[in-house]
Amino acid sequence: MSDHAPYRRPAAFRLDDPDVTVTSSDAAGAPAGATVRVTPEPDAAQLPAPVEIATTRPRRGFRWSALFWSALGGLGLLASGLSVTALVEDLFARSQALGWIGLSLAALAGFALLVIVTREIVGLVRLSTVETLRQRAAAAIASDDRAEGGAIVDGLLRLMRRSPRLARARMTLTLHGGEIIDGADLVRLAERELMTPLDQEARRLVSAAAQRVSIVTAVSPRASVDMIFVLATAFALIRRLAFLYGSRPGTLGQIRLARLVVSHLAVTGGLAVGDSVVQQVLGHGVVAKLSARLGEGVLNGLLTARVGLAAIEVTRPLPFAALPQPALRDLAADLLRRREDADQ
Repeated sequence: MSDHAPYRRPAAFRLDDPDVTVTSSDAAGAPAGATVRVTPEPDAAQLPAPVEIATTRPRRGFRWSALFWSALGGLGLLASGLSVTALVEDLFARSQALGWIGLSLAALAGFALLVIVTREIVGLVRLSTVETLRQRAAAAIASDDRAEGGAIVDGLLRLMRRSPRLARARMTLTLHGGEIIDGADLVRLAERELMTPLDQEARRLVSAAAQRVSIVTAVSPRASVDMIFVLATAFALIRRLAFLYGSRPGTLGQIRLARLVVSHLAVTGGLAVGDSVVQQVLGHGVVAKLSARLGEGVLNGLLTARVGLAAIEVTRPLPFAALPQPALRDLAADLLRRREDADQ
């Protein structure tokens, strides 16, 4: 910086020039004889960083409800096993052929049940892995831990190893990941390389689901049909987003994801989607026109879009740090613009 007139042409100076003096920002003025005063800016790495204080959850006591449902489920399985055993014995008593047929069907049913249970457990484990990666990534960005950042990148590569659309991103991250020194920058690089195509596809899925709900509920004659269609579309959207980001949940995982999305909406107040959102996008005059023409269709589409945004935050394995977080305002503008084009 210089003590001369504020409006002068840019110029270059050497720091060893006797007419140039390097002083701190809190100095009173330029020393005598100095014509140019340079004030270095503070290093970003030396600036104080805000530290988030982790809040510990209160420890829960013994969960009697879990014990009750586990014991009840065990009794149900025992009763089902005894019933199948009795049925097979009765079939053998009637005929050897019927007995072997019944035993074969019971074995097939047991094998199928084992596969279903295994898939549900794997889906729950993958969902837990995604949640753990997101929490660890947020902590690594705050602490700038290089070792933790590398472990997070390795976990992401294992999670996304079956996605063909990320083959080039995985190769780029593997080649250039070792050149990054800071843990936070490594996590941000992984987010830019791996999450950019997934975020674009997720936004397309949410926008398409909102548009579909808006059109169907606008022409549907009954509110019950609207409710069923909105719920079915929301569940399908959550599942598709989970598969997109690598979770691949089963039925139990789908239920857990739906509960997490509803909890996220309740915490962030995302369920309050109404004319106020549209007013912020297009203004009061157009809102009145849209409310008269489209009514519940637009509002249901906005609600579906908000559910989709919450599902993105829940199913995404990394927090939004290097990439912008999709906003309801953008999706609402796209939805309303498409509806206007369709009406013209």
